[in-house]
Amino acid sequence: MTPDMLIAATICLPVITAAGIAAAGKFPNLREGITLIGAFGLFAVVIQLTLLVAGGARPELYIGETVPGLAFAFKLEPLGALFAVVASGLWIVNSFYSIGYMRGNRERNQTRFYICFALALCGAMGVAMAGNLFTLFVFYEVLTLSTYPLVAHKGDAAAQRGARIYLLTLLGTSIGFLLTAIMWTWVLAGQNLDFVEGGLLANANLSPFVSSALLLLFVFGVGKAALMPFHFWLPNAMVAPTPVSALLHAVAVVKAGVFAVMKISVYIFGDELLYATPSREFLMGVACVTIVLASLIAMTKDNLKARLAYSTIAQLAYVTLGAMLADRAGVLGGSLQIAAHAVGKMTLFMCAGAIYVATGLTNISDMKGLGRKMPLVFIAFFIAALSIIGIPPLAGDWPKYELMQGAIDAQYDWVPMVLIVSSMLNIAYLLPIPILALMPPPGTKPPKEFKRPGGAPWLTVAAPLFTAALCFVLFFMVDNVADFLAPAFTSVDIDPEVNIP
Repeated sequence: MTPDMLIAATICLPVITAAGIAAAGKFPNLREGITLIGAFGLFAVVIQLTLLVAGGARPELYIGETVPGLAFAFKLEPLGALFAVVASGLWIVNSFYSIGYMRGNRERNQTRFYICFALALCGAMGVAMAGNLFTLFVFYEVLTLSTYPLVAHKGDAAAQRGARIYLLTLLGTSIGFLLTAIMWTWVLAGQNLDFVEGGLLANANLSPFVSSALLLLFVFGVGKAALMPFHFWLPNAMVAPTPVSALLHAVAVVKAGVFAVMKISVYIFGDELLYATPSREFLMGVACVTIVLASLIAMTKDNLKARLAYSTIAQLAYVTLGAMLADRAGVLGGSLQIAAHAVGKMTLFMCAGAIYVATGLTNISDMKGLGRKMPLVFIAFFIAALSIIGIPPLAGDWPKYELMQGAIDAQYDWVPMVLIVSSMLNIAYLLPIPILALMPPPGTKPPKEFKRPGGAPWLTVAAPLFTAALCFVLFFMVDNVADFLAPAFTSVDIDPEVNIP
């Protein structure tokens, strides 16, 4: 297949898969078989494209202009390829996990669930491969709309309320702020919205006020990045089934948000304009406040999914922080966080789901000693927690290292202190969960009996064990990933001693 056909396949395969799922809705085995075939097929196509990008190619697909100056186009570069590999690869894992979870928990409307999941991956692939801001915006909204039914899946009052908050927040920020920023960029860049190496607006001679206002609109307009104060949709979306939580927090939704922030920083602003934009430092401060405050709130939550939700808000802010550092190490650290956090946080959510399917427990205080009945689940949780904390040899170590290096290079000596405090808070709200489950204090009451004969379905245990192993694998692959991403950051080499006008 030619490169343009491969890009078309990445967009069309999830849609074809969704249609196949709908047609096979009355036959669960066939329906889930189609889901797996679609997931494996998409990953295979993405890998082919990624190999082309690694060889120096930049696959493109031009569809046409909707109106003069607004082209519907795709172009894959290293940063987008990384996001596409993460999203498509983890769709496979989540599909296996979903089969075990949805059947084990006897969830209703499973056909609708798998259809929306496939359409969400279409949105994620479109975001990853967008060649301009217009295309990115369209697929960003596809992702929002396709995941709304997933958040509302249970259909009760809490699910409907959470879904409304989810939809209104994400549509409100994207239409109110992001779309405004895109239209403003279109005017400033002479009716051009393309992602350009070095920055589309690098030579636009923007005043500090204009560049600051535009950057604020872009960053806060990407509500999926969950930067405070536009973070509240994410904890409210925890009413969804656990596979949806994994999708929201690891596979597609939030990663599409922080990916968009990173791509706009690198390809719309560029390093020099971004570094000279006054609001950049304000957004660094907002990211650091989000990191600390969300972690403190996480410590107060007894509900496991709620604690993980606030943990996600804190961890996502790492990517925004890396983008706003505007130097090579910072941008690399933020990019590595997209992959490292994906496998770590997906593991944690899948463990939470396995616990719920087996026991019906949702509160951490009720899980003491449960690790003796579910040791593999809590061992996977322990490994993923260490990765989120940043302990080597696990994937989460490298992003923090690069972010600290980037902050030191850019002479922001207070940023490493924020990251150290963040790791200490990660320890405080994550490690007691597996430790008390595996090694309860003397006199602890026996854990609750399994509500499901045999405990958690084996797929809900195997999936988090696999992603926990990936935390080790990614640690040792960091050189390969950094070399792959390097061409995207060739222009990001700011010297803080240089006074940029």
